[in-house]
Amino acid sequence: MAHVWTAFYILLLAVLSGYGLYRYALVWLYYRVRNRRPIAPPDPAEWPAVTIQIPVYNERYVIERAIRSACEVDYPSGRLEIQLLDDSTDDTSTIIARTMAQCRRPGLTLTHLQRDQRLHFKAGALAEALTTARGELIAVFDADFVVPRDFLKRTVPFFSQPAVGMVQTRWGHVNTGYSFLTRIQSVLLDGHFVIEQVARHQAGRFFNFNGTGGIWRKATIMASGGWQADTLTEDLDLSYRAQMAGWRCVFLGDVVPPAELPVEINAFKSQQYRWTRGSIETTRKLLPTILKSPLPLPIKCEAFFHLTSFFIYPLGLIASLGIVPMLMGAMTIPQHWSFDMVWSAFLTAPGIWFYLCAQREQPSGWVKRIAMVPCAVAIGMGLLVNNAQAVLDGMTGRSGEFVRTTKFGLQRPTDSWQGKRYRAKRTPTVWVELALAGYFGMGCAVAWHRHLYSSLPYVLLFCVGFTYVGGLSLWQSLPIRGWALQRLRLRLQPS
Repeated sequence: MAHVWTAFYILLLAVLSGYGLYRYALVWLYYRVRNRRPIAPPDPAEWPAVTIQIPVYNERYVIERAIRSACEVDYPSGRLEIQLLDDSTDDTSTIIARTMAQCRRPGLTLTHLQRDQRLHFKAGALAEALTTARGELIAVFDADFVVPRDFLKRTVPFFSQPAVGMVQTRWGHVNTGYSFLTRIQSVLLDGHFVIEQVARHQAGRFFNFNGTGGIWRKATIMASGGWQADTLTEDLDLSYRAQMAGWRCVFLGDVVPPAELPVEINAFKSQQYRWTRGSIETTRKLLPTILKSPLPLPIKCEAFFHLTSFFIYPLGLIASLGIVPMLMGAMTIPQHWSFDMVWSAFLTAPGIWFYLCAQREQPSGWVKRIAMVPCAVAIGMGLLVNNAQAVLDGMTGRSGEFVRTTKFGLQRPTDSWQGKRYRAKRTPTVWVELALAGYFGMGCAVAWHRHLYSSLPYVLLFCVGFTYVGGLSLWQSLPIRGWALQRLRLRLQPS
């Protein structure tokens, strides 16, 4: 049995190493194509009509900011419509009505759409609103985003090219410095928007609409099958269907609408669960068609690794559980250092290198942020249980609930979310995460006791990741956490 387990473990590491090499390949591809930035066409002779859609579900703390920023967008009079797709069940609807009344002006159309039932969640709201949208271009912004004043003037000219069906922009963050958790999230998102999106787009591969901060040609949405609710990532689904139908998509990394990062770890985990599960559902739905299609091989390969990359969570979780038995000598390993080399070079280092490169590409302040990169990788490891559960649920084929990410309109570190509505529920994986924190803590002790010092770095990353994710999930759900967390945050602020 020891030989069988060792053989299985080697196979598992080989598969995971393939995805590690894919991370290296993405960085290499980025540096090869990063100078192929899209060049904006001249302004159109006549600006097309545009509809800005803001899907809303109980967003009382951020919706006014979103509406006011959308109403201040620089665009020709009479050519802009703003639709509020309001499924709220609290006083958010009252705030929307009041803010719209204050923002009304000649030449700007404001529409407040309310549904009797939240059928099919965000995808259902977008699909229903599309039937009444006046614009030939549809911009989508979540309620926690701030629409840049020049957003339309910088994105709309690309639609003068008939083949362009969608333009996606890079997300910014209004509260990066709020807490350790928000700093970690900014590092993780920078990796996606700075490296992945740029590399895929500028190399001619498929890339995805991110659900917000982008603008669509209405005809593209309709011709590609419209918004569909059979996955939790209707954005990824539609963008792949559009590109498979021949539409070209554009990514603009220098247009940066800012949004609010979750400040609750349980909200962050819920968001990660939704993105992971939805991606797996989209993989089940579209990947077989992509692989059977006459698309070029590089596009098929990129789509395969992109869409299946979330399978590393259950595989990585299983592989991580084998580390401690390996350290204790329970597996028949000819040379222990060879496993350390695989874990370090192909499983841990690719993530660190990927996020380091993303920070290095920032215009300023990257030196201060690189210390957060190992922490971001550790938190990614701490999400293994949460996201592995999402992968398994996504494989079942059952429909899931679209659980929105709670936002509180926070920007300064002194702003508090304590006592506000919309508390995120404690995720059910917390006890498993805390148990694994103890498990890998034992692994650190075994490695130290047996002088296996080369194993300590990646075992420690697992221990830190599960301790932080599980511990903070539990702590933020305790009744005393509000007063204690606020006092700690204020004390840690520089004078």
